[in-house]
Amino acid sequence: MTALRIVFAGTPAFAAAHLSAIMQSEHDVIAVYTQPDRPSGRGRKLSPSPVKKLALSSGLQVCQPSSLRKFDEHDRLIKLNADIMVVVAYGLILPKEILDIPKHGCINVHASLLPRWRGAAPIERALLAGDKVSGVTIMQMNEGLDEGDILLKSEVMIENQDSRDSLEDKLLLVGKKSLVETLDNFEQLIGTAEKQNHSLSCYATKLDKSDSLINWQSSAESINRQVRAGIGRLPAFTYLNGDRVRILLAEINSTNSNSMPGTIIKSDKRSFLIQCHGSSLKVLLLQLPGKNVVAVRDIFNSKPNLFAVGQQFDTPEKPE
Repeated sequence: MTALRIVFAGTPAFAAAHLSAIMQSEHDVIAVYTQPDRPSGRGRKLSPSPVKKLALSSGLQVCQPSSLRKFDEHDRLIKLNADIMVVVAYGLILPKEILDIPKHGCINVHASLLPRWRGAAPIERALLAGDKVSGVTIMQMNEGLDEGDILLKSEVMIENQDSRDSLEDKLLLVGKKSLVETLDNFEQLIGTAEKQNHSLSCYATKLDKSDSLINWQSSAESINRQVRAGIGRLPAFTYLNGDRVRILLAEINSTNSNSMPGTIIKSDKRSFLIQCHGSSLKVLLLQLPGKNVVAVRDIFNSKPNLFAVGQQFDTPEKPE
């Protein structure tokens, strides 16, 4: 194995974990690129990304350009004399001029079994689509969106209870191992790289509010996917008496009734059932406006009639 001089580009915690894995390998991280500090918290103070925090604590050079299209950024990367650039959830577009600078180009860790889900939200889209398997693809980057040649793929199973967070954790573990394996065997893998079948690809657009708004005319299975996919970023939500209610944990239930979809058909101190299309959804964890996430049983202690049988959740045409 030949130790590689690596420039790493990434931003969130998912990326930071991959940077840490490289730092524990035999390869040499010579610089780190991450997005500029962003405002966060109530005070909207500028905060460094998880990747920047790790890089600074490890004494690595940090670069935070707002764009990689400027010539001075090209010059800076050229001077680093990198063998390869590793990109993990960076968030900035790499123009061809950047892709061509490292000796062996740029590789990307993508949280999908390409070409299945290309784009920004492969984890959420896999859950919403009801996929039974996901995984990580290490690919050689080109100018297309996640269209590069495949160097290595590793599968993970999607269980019925997996949320966005739990699936991301699985992919993180597989991704770190796959990335180091790719770097260790790069010359061999680049020689056996696989072209993608573009006809099999889907575009994983970022979730927006419409993706999280529950339509009770849908099946309980479909709605439960919304709940699982929204954990951590855009929780699934509905309306009760005009107030927005977020649902954070639910289960599919076979109970069915003649009630209108969205109606609470059964309620106890631990959960309640909402009629869907052909089945029902058992709600266990939720969030009321301005409140923290709580278990249904805790709400029953203070508001025992809030989720009484017959109460109706609705889906307004123009949500707030």
